[in-house]
Amino acid sequence: MNELGKILAAEIEKNGPISLYKFMKASLGHPEYGYYSRQEPFGEQGDFITAPEISQMFGELIGLWAVDVWFKLGSPSKFHLIELGPGNGTLMTDALRGARVAPEFLAAAQIHLVENSPRLKAKQATALVGYDISWHDALPDIDGAPVILIANEFFDALPIHQYCYRESEWYERLVTTTESEFVFTLAPEPTSFDQIPAGADDDIFETCPDGEEIISRISELLFVNNGAALIIDYGASDTLLGDSFQAVKGHGHVDPLNDPGESDLTAHVKFATHKNIASARDISVQGPTSQGRFLERLGIEARHHMLSQKANETQKKKLDAQLRRLTSTSEMGTLFKVMALSHNMPTATEGFGS
Repeated sequence: MNELGKILAAEIEKNGPISLYKFMKASLGHPEYGYYSRQEPFGEQGDFITAPEISQMFGELIGLWAVDVWFKLGSPSKFHLIELGPGNGTLMTDALRGARVAPEFLAAAQIHLVENSPRLKAKQATALVGYDISWHDALPDIDGAPVILIANEFFDALPIHQYCYRESEWYERLVTTTESEFVFTLAPEPTSFDQIPAGADDDIFETCPDGEEIISRISELLFVNNGAALIIDYGASDTLLGDSFQAVKGHGHVDPLNDPGESDLTAHVKFATHKNIASARDISVQGPTSQGRFLERLGIEARHHMLSQKANETQKKKLDAQLRRLTSTSEMGTLFKVMALSHNMPTATEGFGS
């Protein structure tokens, strides 16, 4: 058992089983042994690859989406451009390059990056050298100017609670130890859910309180300041039941309870829940739609054609593979969803059809 495992096992021995939320939060965010404190998660050499790391086309189109939002807001002389979980800074770098078509947009942007990892902050500073960046450990309290917010593969890494349906009751799924291994067990007493229908035995229901709180805060920011938020992540559009807790290491799936802090832990985003939270706060919601359809509507095929005209045969094959990976139904095109939240905009944001 690794060092973080020993810490968690000692807590379990002293106080009893812990929630999956607590296990996941420590595994990802422990200041010394957590995954994002120690590992190199992103890219071909890391454990997984995100859309911005696959192709510059992704970030450039997100940048053009943001420019279009800015125009629809009346081209304000100042606005807050926020990214949640910026990773290596690749998405923001590509988005700002794509936004060069509108120099006034770049001049008006106040750039905010929400990041907890000092190591990743350093990478972002290197990638975005020359830009004036404000870093925050949490979604900042800002006012006085519209907001354009981007969150790509941010919500899937937030810790979750799981509940299992047994004999007409929901019981929280906890983590305990046996023979030096972490295993699941159920809480002795049931938990009541007013809005969740009865399930079948062994159904799993997941909640993400941090994600729900952040969606609520984003909605409040948009309601007070106007603007739009773009959320891109993987998960079903309307399914609430199912066990989606998983771990990725070396671009493959591993046991999520083994070696805490050594692999990336994620869960599918519940877009239906987020949509309900935003709608209840008088925020306009578009989507979720598939990532493939969203990128096609933004013009990824035209951008691919433009880049291909200047490429050699090897580069063309690479561009073809990138386009396929981002948009194909057998790759990221369907599993990943896109949802936009907006308030007080004269017309809807681009990428969601008429």
